[in-house]
Amino acid sequence: MTGLADDGRRHEAKAIPIMEVAARLGIEGLRRAGLEFEGPCPVCGGRDRFSINPNRGLFNCRICDDGGDGLKLVQFVLACDFVKALDYLVGKADVAPDPAVVARRKAKAEAAERQRREAEEAARARAIRDAREIWHAALTGEGTPAEEYLAARGVWFPNGWPPTLRFLPDHPYMKFWPGRGTVAWMRGPCMIAAGQNAQGRITAVHQTWFDLERPGRKAQIIAPDGSLSDAKGKAWPAKMVRGSKKGCAIRLTPLGTSGVMIMGEGIETTGSALAEGIRPAAAFWAGIDLGNMSGRMLKVPGIRWSGQPDLEDADAWRPPECISQLVFIQDGDSHPKATRAKLLSGLERAAHYSPHPDFKGWIAAAAEGADLNDMRMKEVKNAGTA
Repeated sequence: MTGLADDGRRHEAKAIPIMEVAARLGIEGLRRAGLEFEGPCPVCGGRDRFSINPNRGLFNCRICDDGGDGLKLVQFVLACDFVKALDYLVGKADVAPDPAVVARRKAKAEAAERQRREAEEAARARAIRDAREIWHAALTGEGTPAEEYLAARGVWFPNGWPPTLRFLPDHPYMKFWPGRGTVAWMRGPCMIAAGQNAQGRITAVHQTWFDLERPGRKAQIIAPDGSLSDAKGKAWPAKMVRGSKKGCAIRLTPLGTSGVMIMGEGIETTGSALAEGIRPAAAFWAGIDLGNMSGRMLKVPGIRWSGQPDLEDADAWRPPECISQLVFIQDGDSHPKATRAKLLSGLERAAHYSPHPDFKGWIAAAAEGADLNDMRMKEVKNAGTA
């Protein structure tokens, strides 16, 4: 590794756009999906689990649990070390680096990084602006079909409807479609939830389209070509986030004074625990998704999912300082080991940053193959037929 930090090749390699790196590696089957390109992973072959974000210059495989920049992508695909990846992208090092060449390489890399960050920040600002426009256009959810939708799923709020849930009667389902750009696939009734950051500002909205004709059922999403599912036969998702969700949560109840927080991944999971009357004095917030709840995990050689938080991920979610007890709800309908590792990472992060020396965190797991809302709906149905 001697000389790699000052021969300028690292800077030159980092200046290469990641999509160009992917093309050199012969990665095929990627298709545009909003700000990213998605497709089969060149290593594990998993479809729709591999993505590249050209604005951020990063890739990620959710099955391999690996990701990083262009240099890391070369190491990932070719199973080589850093030095060989550097050689692959920019050739072998000179015996005696020319200071002028090093300076040019560094300047080019810094300019590319500035451009990438500016583009990423501009895209993030636009997404947040769009999210806030959606939120301000929405109506209060109480007494609307949004309330009926959740009630049909066994979710209600003992202390009143949360102001963080709103409703739009005819909301467009905006999604990227190849050849057409971002277009409205369909329109319909939609529950709009506020994703608030640590300061309480709304930077994202969680959208759930549902079917008025089928109580408690999500809407069937129809693509522009009339298809009801993707290439794998999986239905198009009826839930979508707009804005910047990292570090956010959907606050279904106020914090209160108990110091206890119960958090599930989604509104229905968290709302099910609330409706069950579990720890009524606790705060119930939804974490939006597992990655947001866990933050970035450290890579540990020989361990696929380390469960250890990368504490340099400063923007990751963590509970307010008044919380001394945190319970994560683990749904049983996703990969059990990966899910548990992510939740452990989030709990470790929370404990690290908590001002409480006796901070405690737990994972409450739903039944295997089901999420907490599935269990809740079954209970409500059985009670209604008893």
